Amino acid sequence: MLTRTSEYDSVSEKAYRQIRTDVIFGKLLPGEKLKLERLREDYGASVGTLRELLNRLASEGLVVAEGQRGFEVAPVSAENLREVAALRLLLESHALEQAFRAGDMDWEGRVVSAYHKLSAIEKKLVAGDRADPEIWKRYDWEFHHALISACGSNALLETHAPVYDKYLRYQMIAGIFRGEIAAREHKKLLDCALERDANTAREVLTVHIEACVDYTLAHSQVDLGRVRSRP
Repeated sequence: MLTRTSEYDSVSEKAYRQIRTDVIFGKLLPGEKLKLERLREDYGASVGTLRELLNRLASEGLVVAEGQRGFEVAPVSAENLREVAALRLLLESHALEQAFRAGDMDWEGRVVSAYHKLSAIEKKLVAGDRADPEIWKRYDWEFHHALISACGSNALLETHAPVYDKYLRYQMIAGIFRGEIAAREHKKLLDCALERDANTAREVLTVHIEACVDYTLAHSQVDLGRVRSRP
């Protein structure tokens, strides 16, 4: 049986993960006021717990604490997107190089398995089928994470993960999928991994990220500088 402490931790962690996911996937919009009473109803956590969780998310840059005025979802901007993308590219490129040098057969297996799932869902999307965006982007994360998972540095992986999430948030808010182009880039990254070609992989990753930023800014379904909160 769960103790009182473990029950609290379970409720707290569940609420934290769900709020965080809802921010990243755009269910809670940039600039949206996070009213504690409404959150209490939506996420089943006490007001005190929610304050702790929102401060935790504020430390991650996903929520803004407004002093006595409460909390709101962090804003977005074209400038911030470029900054986040540049940081992701810096971290991931370095991790790729280290992983390609150290990766063994188990690492190759993780990469191939992750690519298989991502490729399958991308084929459906290219064909016009609908897909759960959370599942699609989870497979995208699993593939990119698998590529760098043998880098040998937990600190690097732990630093990369929240940066990737902030980058993902822009994709979700903008409603972006580059179709066959992105799918081909993923296949190239797979080929580079199996051939241990880190130089080409870094070049492909650079195009993959920078082109996505340009595409997002040019084709976004919303103005990233003018995403408004719900009342």
